[in-house]
Amino acid sequence: MQQPPAILLIGPTASGKTALAFELATRFPCDIVSVDSAQVFRDMNVGTAKPDAATLARFPHRLIDLITPEQRYSAAAFRSDALREMAAIAAAGRVPLLVGGTMLYVKALREGLADLPQADPALRAGIDAEAAACGWPALHAELAQLDPETAARLKPTDAQRIQRALEVVRLSGRTMGSFFAEQAASAPPFRMLNLALVPSDRAVLHARIGERFAAMLAAGLVDEVKALREKYRLDAGLPSMRCVGYRQVWEMLEGDLPASELRERGIYATRQFAKRQLTWLRGMTDLSLIDPLAADATAEVLAAVAAHLGQ
Repeated sequence: MQQPPAILLIGPTASGKTALAFELATRFPCDIVSVDSAQVFRDMNVGTAKPDAATLARFPHRLIDLITPEQRYSAAAFRSDALREMAAIAAAGRVPLLVGGTMLYVKALREGLADLPQADPALRAGIDAEAAACGWPALHAELAQLDPETAARLKPTDAQRIQRALEVVRLSGRTMGSFFAEQAASAPPFRMLNLALVPSDRAVLHARIGERFAAMLAAGLVDEVKALREKYRLDAGLPSMRCVGYRQVWEMLEGDLPASELRERGIYATRQFAKRQLTWLRGMTDLSLIDPLAADATAEVLAAVAAHLGQ
């Protein structure tokens, strides 16, 4: 049987994903699945650009508000949850529409995750001791006997990767390549249309980012972080407080960042985040690139989705 259709709409922050997703959900039988590592946190609404209650009532989102800001969420958990939600949507005769900008989640969903053995501190200490005694080139030579494919990709002085490859093969008796082969075979069981919004003018994207962060401050981002600090047991190292915007407000509240610099520091951090997102996109294959700044961008997306769904 033919695999059910699904749509992936990704791109950097402030590129227009949300508005396009709502347009698609209005025109087609699509249910939205969030691909956003910040929107999984409850009570983090302003700084994550989470849709308000009225919008969510009209366009329900799956995989938002999953955990508290005290908790952690992984790419593996996202993949498992996303596949479950996609299957439920397809079973209801509708189309999963995955929307977001967390590129590690996108990669995990599309390519799977290698189920490598967990790190073994004692074994790693032993490998380090061997390296101290005979040198990393000697351990690289051992790796060449046990896992020639991996060894061929590594320099004899690449201590970290040699250590990990030896650890894997000693723990499991298997090569790194065998784990990655299993990962490659675990693509989601859907016929995916992969749409990526890539703005043609970086200056326009930067301007949008500046407007967006200023709007978040005006909407009460600082008060939101204050409330989070009162409600939960948080620290600066938690993933929730390392999200762009939240990290800068945290630093200001701790006295490490002058309030007068918050706006510009937050805008700069968001621009750097968008730059990393675009770097991820350049490394991905099988993407249909859409310039969201083009006059016909929405029409182009609608046409692509209609063709994908046979409409």
